[in-house]
Amino acid sequence: MVMKLHSSIPMRNRSSPVADRMLSRDTRSDSDESRSNSFYTHPSLLEMKKERMANRKRVYEFLKSIGIVPDELDGLELPVTVEVMKERVDFLHKLGLTIEDINNYPLVLGCSVKKNMVPVLDYLGKLGVRKSSLTEFLRRYPQVLHASVVVDLAPVVNYLQGMDIKPGDIYRVLETYPEVLGFKLEGTMSTSVAYLVGIGVARREIGGVLTRHPEILGMRVGRIIKPFVEFLKNLGMPSSAIARLIEKLPQVLSFELENRVKPNVKLLLECHVRQSSIPGMISQYPEIIGLDLESILRCSQELLSSTVDMSPEEFGRALEKMPQIISLNEKAVTRHVDFLKECGFSKEQVKKMVLVCPQLLALNINIMKSSFDYFKSSMNRPLDDLVNFPAYFTYGLETTIKHRHRIVVRKGISCSLSWLLNCSEERFEDRMSYDSVDMEGMEVNPVDEANGLMSPVEDSESEYEDDSDDDNAYI
Repeated sequence: MVMKLHSSIPMRNRSSPVADRMLSRDTRSDSDESRSNSFYTHPSLLEMKKERMANRKRVYEFLKSIGIVPDELDGLELPVTVEVMKERVDFLHKLGLTIEDINNYPLVLGCSVKKNMVPVLDYLGKLGVRKSSLTEFLRRYPQVLHASVVVDLAPVVNYLQGMDIKPGDIYRVLETYPEVLGFKLEGTMSTSVAYLVGIGVARREIGGVLTRHPEILGMRVGRIIKPFVEFLKNLGMPSSAIARLIEKLPQVLSFELENRVKPNVKLLLECHVRQSSIPGMISQYPEIIGLDLESILRCSQELLSSTVDMSPEEFGRALEKMPQIISLNEKAVTRHVDFLKECGFSKEQVKKMVLVCPQLLALNINIMKSSFDYFKSSMNRPLDDLVNFPAYFTYGLETTIKHRHRIVVRKGISCSLSWLLNCSEERFEDRMSYDSVDMEGMEVNPVDEANGLMSPVEDSESEYEDDSDDDNAYI
């Protein structure tokens, strides 16, 4: 048994103290080497942070060297190398943006060329936005380069098409008002359109209104649109007329109410315009409440005073009938006044004619000459007939004057020019259908005549002075 015990001792797996120390040293060496290899493969968070700071510092130094102020870029994810940042800056330059433009919105430098800019620009191009307008587009709304085509841009475009804006007009809307691409569908856009429809703007006209003045989509109803509408209502303009006004010239909604519209109405009243006439004047010439009116009124009044001796009160009456008279310059007014004098009218008669029909100062001179020649050679009437009814010159010679004159001559009827011309074609035919004509009973009353002067029967557009015939015909 003892022998077995002794013989079993050598078979035990034992190690000496020296061997243990050597094994321990080898193990520590392997562990240290392993930790050393791990250090070089995976840098510490501190060193990674230091490296990012160094990279950003180099990028900042590059931006400063080309004139870009990077103060607002802190916290924004930027390229880690100067080369990539230079690529972004060069791409923005190719789009026409200057260093000043980039400084106005430095956050654009956070947009990747391939991931952000190119997809957005491709989409805008497909919508029809022209390259010639792209630079101005991006200056006004550089935030579009951050947008997602699918999430941000396409829904807005679909909404605009749903407002009956034609696909071919989408690019016009975007070029005119690129900021619309940043609006929320359920926000200002929908409320402004709903309000306009609510006051009577025809639903079928909304597309055209928004195409011509898309800025409406960004107007707050309570702050801009409603106060403007309520002011016009207080002047005496019915909702239906306001709706037609917006359909005709939607830009009126951009006229500043407090700083422009209200002061202009006050100026008109000071020029002896009656308040009851203001709504009609605005309907006829909406621009009058959006102009820098004070100097224009003064110059126009002085011009008419010097050419036809028009008093301030008479100037107010002329304004009521034709507010566009303030847009006529000295050359246009003088030319028309001289023509009437050459026809044989005295200065007093010219003044009377202009007061009754201010349109005389804006009609096409060549057409006026033709109408006067026919009056003088074929109608055998005294000049006083034209003094009493100067609106004769506003009617079409071939379509109205000659046609009606031949009929009354054939029937042997003697009538005033007003009775002959100041009625619709249907009403004239009714008059001619009677076996006998009671001139007194059928004479046009003053109200009808006034209405007729405001709305000539036919061909009125062709008879007004063409800018091509008289350069600078308007102020």
